[in-house]
Amino acid sequence: MEIDPLLADATRLKILALLASSDWADFSFVREGAGLSKSALSKQIGKLETHEYVEVHKGYVGKYPRTSLRLTDTGRAAIENHLAALRRIVDQSRDRPSR
Repeated sequence: MEIDPLLADATRLKILALLASSDWADFSFVREGAGLSKSALSKQIGKLETHEYVEVHKGYVGKYPRTSLRLTDTGRAAIENHLAALRRIVDQSRDRPSR
């Protein structure tokens, strides 16, 4: 398990963490939770979608467009491995004698 370069970015890590708590999440929920503008979130989602970490569904509720996001199995494995690698780093630093 190694640090995932894509998730070394705190914004993308936060997005996946938000998605990990639900099956499907509304774009606006993730935008507000991550504290991003629509364009900034779209850019980050595009990167995550390219790596198949998230799935995007665009549709309508009545006449209003709605974008929903979901963490894929690949994305879930990536965040779990990334967090395990971070924990390992922290644990190793605690086990080292101080100088």
